[in-house]
Amino acid sequence: MHPADEIRGIKSKKLSKKKIVLGVTGSIAAIESIKLSRELIRHGADVYPVMTKAATRIIHPDSLEFATSHKPIIELTGKTEHVSFCGLTKDRVDLLLISPCTANTISKIALGIDDTPVTTFATTAIGSGVTIAIVPAMHLSMYKHKIIQENIDKCKRMGISFIDPVIQANKAKMLGVDKIVEHTIRVIGKQDLGKKNILIIGGATAEAIDDIRILTNRSSGKTAVALANNAFERGANVELWYGHAKEVVPSYIPVKNFETVEDLLNLLKNNDIKFDIIIVCAAIANYLPKKQKGKIPSGKNKLDLELSPAPKIIQKIRLIASKSKIIAFKVEENKKNLKEKSYQLLKKNQLDFVIANTVSAFGKDENEILIIDKKGESVLRKGKKEELADYILDIINQ
Repeated sequence: MHPADEIRGIKSKKLSKKKIVLGVTGSIAAIESIKLSRELIRHGADVYPVMTKAATRIIHPDSLEFATSHKPIIELTGKTEHVSFCGLTKDRVDLLLISPCTANTISKIALGIDDTPVTTFATTAIGSGVTIAIVPAMHLSMYKHKIIQENIDKCKRMGISFIDPVIQANKAKMLGVDKIVEHTIRVIGKQDLGKKNILIIGGATAEAIDDIRILTNRSSGKTAVALANNAFERGANVELWYGHAKEVVPSYIPVKNFETVEDLLNLLKNNDIKFDIIIVCAAIANYLPKKQKGKIPSGKNKLDLELSPAPKIIQKIRLIASKSKIIAFKVEENKKNLKEKSYQLLKKNQLDFVIANTVSAFGKDENEILIIDKKGESVLRKGKKEELADYILDIINQ
């Protein structure tokens, strides 16, 4: 067994049975192609490398053969490799991913020039309708060149996706490997949420007790981030409203931050709430402390906090977003009456689904959830939060 087969699908099956041609051009970022190949394989893909002559001066073809188990194509032969992989054939690939892609190669693709294996693969893929994604990497002065930008626009009009670079100092740097993989999954994955606008509200609220201290809870934000990431991978236009939490949000997810219940109310007031689906998995305060001025002195034998009921955010959302499919989360201390209380929440607020679980899942990577629908029917599911996020999206997208 080749080493590539030993790691195939160990992270996920999101690219299982997907065939990807990886085009590598003569940018110094070509050194990342080994790591990129391996990460694509870890999500189940079969990767076939194609290299320009310039790329072989930066990374040896043997390295990519080791990484992928396939000998890189560095010149076209009588086997018509470009047609076999990207032509009008039954067994063509799912994606031509050109990473990194130089300014030179972008312009050649835009103008239909074929003088390297990578550009010939691109022309063939365009003509046969194979999906193409390009990851630019170059000096910033080249990337900002008016003609290069015009050629990028030409490529986009031909249906080519661009995974935009990160601008740092004077460089248009290729995105990190993990982010390229996420975009790849989005381009050729399920795509069943394509064109849907999804809002996810997650994390915890944090209410001020005084000018220093806050009253919050143990919500880690893992479920919210997992839902946002999975919705992105499946093609949705996703937005995350994120509270007080420690889970890191991927940079490709648009985020609006909040801290208090009042912040959330302001977000609802100041934004055009036109989402197809709204998922509220945030741990929102039920009671708000009366804030004391300054800092409460230490050393007290007893400290009393005055609390008052917080506005019900889910009710506000239903009033504002009357046409949206709304899903709320319900947390109880134990499983007793969990389904009954969740269904009451659903009926009272005219929700579409309620995801119920106990406090035992807070801060952990795994969870056990009960999904209740409008009919009161429920399904129990247990697993990692990343897996459950995908399952939740399956259910609510039916």
